[in-house]
Amino acid sequence: MARKKVERNISYDDVRKVYYVSMDLGRDENGKRIKQYKTFPNISSARAGLKEFHAERKRNSRTTPHRITVAQWLEYWMDTIVRPNRAETTVYAYQKIIDNHINPAMGNVALTDLTAKDIQQYYIDTQRATGLSSNTMRRHHDLLSSSLRTAVRQDMLLSNPVDRVEPPKSRLYEADFYDSQNLKRLYMLVGGHWLELVVKLAGSLGLRREEICGLKWESVDFDRRLIHIKEARTAYGATIVQKETKNRSSIRMLYMPEEIYRLMWREKMRQQAEAPLREGDYNPDNHVVLDRNGAPYSPNALSLAFTRYIKRNNLPRVTLHGLRHSFATVASGQGVSLFDIGKALGHSTPATTGRIYTHLVDRTHEETLLRVSDALK
Repeated sequence: MARKKVERNISYDDVRKVYYVSMDLGRDENGKRIKQYKTFPNISSARAGLKEFHAERKRNSRTTPHRITVAQWLEYWMDTIVRPNRAETTVYAYQKIIDNHINPAMGNVALTDLTAKDIQQYYIDTQRATGLSSNTMRRHHDLLSSSLRTAVRQDMLLSNPVDRVEPPKSRLYEADFYDSQNLKRLYMLVGGHWLELVVKLAGSLGLRREEICGLKWESVDFDRRLIHIKEARTAYGATIVQKETKNRSSIRMLYMPEEIYRLMWREKMRQQAEAPLREGDYNPDNHVVLDRNGAPYSPNALSLAFTRYIKRNNLPRVTLHGLRHSFATVASGQGVSLFDIGKALGHSTPATTGRIYTHLVDRTHEETLLRVSDALK
């Protein structure tokens, strides 16, 4: 067998009629050079093979040799990427997923050894053991995808194994809501109760519970009958924070109809009369909705109080957030467009409104088709 050098790292075997490419893999632990040979049918394919080998070697050289574990990488990612740039509620949610699920299952695996198969099995095993919903598992997927994408950008991985995983399928959220008749019934029952203002801020203005809890008197303009929605009171674990609303589009000005104006004014007067009679610190941050101690409500406590009221009065099941959905349903029934409903609710796009309120979209389609059918009769 005769081999003749054609180019650097490429030789030709005139007996077998193939080209040999020498792949230099470096040295072993004894310092001996390691080489691998591959054969190609022609010179062009041999050159392409050698070029690809050098490109792969270059990519490997940029990836820092390490045995960092998945847990160590996630800790670094949380400290340098997530905590400085995300809301506290997001940080809390991510950390819970990491501590309760990812680290116990895969934390000790070396980052470079983590495979798509490992991650796929993690989804199956975690959902089977915990009963978490597909939507919740999708958040695990998004967390892993984002963290490992950062690992690729920072040359800790050559590729993101999550890209080769079948993600958990999200299920469309089905909002619970009241129609106009049930909402009217609730309004009649809650009249004069301390929850009346809360119920009508959600049902008549579409406010989120966090926006109701975070609303301050400085954001209420009685002269122009406007409420400026710009803050939210949010809970994560045992911690409660006052922060900006969910996103930029959530900042909005809402008009106060007569009933809302009256309720707001009545509560303002009640608090002004109550404050001098209280000892200690009464409503120091000037919130609109207060508990019996004169402190702002936490969202969870307000939701619980509302749920108990619904059960006590044998009303159809609905959450406080469901009253926001009821607002959208009633507005649609009055002919308001999805675009305008979304603006009032503080959605970022009409697509968001349509995705949440599929029952409104379906009805709109029905009305559209019936109008076309009527026109063609």
